[in-house]
Amino acid sequence: MSALLTVRDESATGQLMRSFLLEFPWEVTTVREVLRARVEHEVSSFNAAQGDAPFNGLVQPTGAERVLNGFKLTTHRNIDWHEQFERALLAFENNQFFMLIDDRQVESLEEQVIVREATQVSFVKLVPLVGG
Repeated sequence: MSALLTVRDESATGQLMRSFLLEFPWEVTTVREVLRARVEHEVSSFNAAQGDAPFNGLVQPTGAERVLNGFKLTTHRNIDWHEQFERALLAFENNQFFMLIDDRQVESLEEQVIVREATQVSFVKLVPLVGG
């Protein structure tokens, strides 16, 4: 039996930036697998799209610059989701973003997640202060 999970990107103040659904073939998973599924989803959506729209993903791809609505690649190319996943793991470990599952912050990639109909995972990116 598959389960749907709502993924939300939020600002540090709680403002919803975007939201989408991810389907899992099982009801018990880990934070690592939620992160993997999210990255794989956003990369495959970007790679399937035509045009030169910015990549609106969790972490910045290699060779991209930050723009208002994501990351602009200097030339449109497919992004490798494995590379993006490794970058996302590193970003999580370096506290560049945190994850809330049903409003509870997760601390470990190995934490178990029970996916229910109303389960929500919020990703909150932390932006470094400029000028200290």
